[in-house]
Amino acid sequence: MSAKPGKAGKKRVQEGVKVLVRNRRARHDYDIDETIEAGIALEGSEVKSLRDQRASIAEGHIAIRNREAWLVGVQIQEYPWAHIRTHAPTRDRKLLLHRREIDKLETKLTQRGYTLVPLAFYVKDGHIKLELGVARGKRQYEKRESQKEAEAKREIDRAMRRR
Repeated sequence: MSAKPGKAGKKRVQEGVKVLVRNRRARHDYDIDETIEAGIALEGSEVKSLRDQRASIAEGHIAIRNREAWLVGVQIQEYPWAHIRTHAPTRDRKLLLHRREIDKLETKLTQRGYTLVPLAFYVKDGHIKLELGVARGKRQYEKRESQKEAEAKREIDRAMRRR
């Protein structure tokens, strides 16, 4: 692999994607229409906690304020070996998106029933990313219906493996 321009002698390490934290309830509670990858502004102790998978994103959502996207309600636990002045676990965190992406998301949010939910934190090429979904809430009968479909698919797969 060739060296990165401007970095003489240093090789860029190519990493795969490693999921750190996943929001399993999101796909059950919402119909995900579109997924978007966003960077996130984190402090050092937050990065260490995320790499240790010490976070909860089930209660979180994305809010757009002053044409900026913010991750709200996500808890990243304090890193136990960090300095005394560590990060606040539930602070709002700024998402790093292009202006046109934020504008597109804002127009989606003005439509009835859409919300932005965090789906997963993952590491991609050494950087922590957030996968967020443009989602519409499911009704109770839709949740039961999708659960029945998943069970039927599982049964079919089991029967095919037995053959």
